[in-house]
Amino acid sequence: MRWRQPFLRLLDGIEAGWAIPLLLAGFVAVWMAFLVIAYLVGDLHSDVLEAWTFGRSFEWGSAKHPPLMGWIAHAWTSVFPLTDWSFQLLALVNSTLALWFVDLISRRFVTGDKRIIVLLLLMLPPTYQFFAQRFNANAVLLPVWPIATYCFLRSFETREVKWAVAAGATAALAMLGKYYSVFLIGSFVFAAICHPQRRAYFASPAPWISAGVGLVALGPHLHWLATTGAMPFTYALMEHGGKTFFAALNEAVLFVLEAALSLVLPACMWAAIAGRRLKMLPRDFRQMDPGLLLLFWVTVGTIVFPAIAAIVVGTHMPGVWASQGLFLFVILLVCTTSYPIDRFHTVNLIVIVASIALVAALIVAPVLAFYRNTHPLNEGRNFYRLSALELTRLWHSQMDVPLPIVGGEEGLALATAFYSPDHPLFEVELVCPKTNEFPKAAISRGWAALCFAGDGACLYRMARNISKAPRVVEIEFAVQSTLMGLPGAQQRVKAFIIPPSTEGMMSSMSAEDLKERRCKGGRRPVADER
Repeated sequence: MRWRQPFLRLLDGIEAGWAIPLLLAGFVAVWMAFLVIAYLVGDLHSDVLEAWTFGRSFEWGSAKHPPLMGWIAHAWTSVFPLTDWSFQLLALVNSTLALWFVDLISRRFVTGDKRIIVLLLLMLPPTYQFFAQRFNANAVLLPVWPIATYCFLRSFETREVKWAVAAGATAALAMLGKYYSVFLIGSFVFAAICHPQRRAYFASPAPWISAGVGLVALGPHLHWLATTGAMPFTYALMEHGGKTFFAALNEAVLFVLEAALSLVLPACMWAAIAGRRLKMLPRDFRQMDPGLLLLFWVTVGTIVFPAIAAIVVGTHMPGVWASQGLFLFVILLVCTTSYPIDRFHTVNLIVIVASIALVAALIVAPVLAFYRNTHPLNEGRNFYRLSALELTRLWHSQMDVPLPIVGGEEGLALATAFYSPDHPLFEVELVCPKTNEFPKAAISRGWAALCFAGDGACLYRMARNISKAPRVVEIEFAVQSTLMGLPGAQQRVKAFIIPPSTEGMMSSMSAEDLKERRCKGGRRPVADER
């Protein structure tokens, strides 16, 4: 059929080197259109705003996470403007880089159509579009895990110094993205031990060079942890720990089930392509390439180790945390096969993936935008920018200096730091106080805060924070989303404006006042709808 000719020419260009970049460019273009249209009335997620906030200054860590996401956000915004589309583009570039690194692994074992099939199957689940749009400590691992896996594979195969150094450096980079990457590194060790060529690998300098390079690369961050009280570990234990044995066992089971559920669509599509040849799987598995066998054991480790850790440590383990490692399953699924794939099936898969993306961008996105205009996102993202701009206006009606510091409800505070023209500093002690000492900078420079009018927990914290202030301006206002002139949902927000104080009347809080430490436990208000 004539309509298949362009797709056949695309497949001819895989080994020529231009087809994969063209596919990835199309992926970015279509899903960028979706994100821009779908979130016309939905501001950036608080995770994205947090990544930017942590990256405003160069640090070796933050109160919640290792520093990589902040570093990337800082580097990105040194080139691109502080806008929604800029961070939407960052999310998709991050995903595209991940897919490119996946292809680096695939081309070690297959050529031609199978390379593009791996990428197309990965584009079916929402991992590289919707999971990735929240550019946070999880999404930043999407490209880091594949490149670390590729470098480890090359180091194991060649045992050359350059690949050993690369393996150690990329493993450290993964740890600087999120400590969850310890499961990837553990899986590397596990895979090397289980592999038939383990003696040759461990007898070479390669694993020891990788370990040394990784520790050196992590050195500054480890020093930061030692000198700052290991705040990310404290946060992780407080936020995710404390599960009973049976609750943790349930978490482990759900973790494996959710990871498996993420692969249902690619697996079903591959089953349709392979057809009766699926019965060849046992034979193909026995004849698996040594490199693929290494990846098999890495894959096992990335699923089993987190499940075991959830039970042993008693911690929360969401299945979505496995998303950055799902590429391993797809590579094994496609690259272990000994039979060729008819181009008829490859073209059909391209059409299916492209059709899903185009329908999402041209039909689903506009419908979602109009729906969200009257049915706001649960976290209040419809009102972030509007509230930030109104608070800035109220501050300047009282003061003739830029708004210096912001607190209150975490999402609103992060949004104000980002969307306000003054770009005030986000102060965690004005969001969720954890010490007995009130921030001195807030006393001397003044500060402001925002709470949703129905958020009792936030209002209670702010009442404690302002109780000793010599002067407080409290204003409640309403904001309303609009789309193409159509009025949407309304939300009432309460602003607190505290002018600079020279008397230092807010130097401390009582221990009783600090009993409520968690910021995310308060009930989220439901916006008024029209």
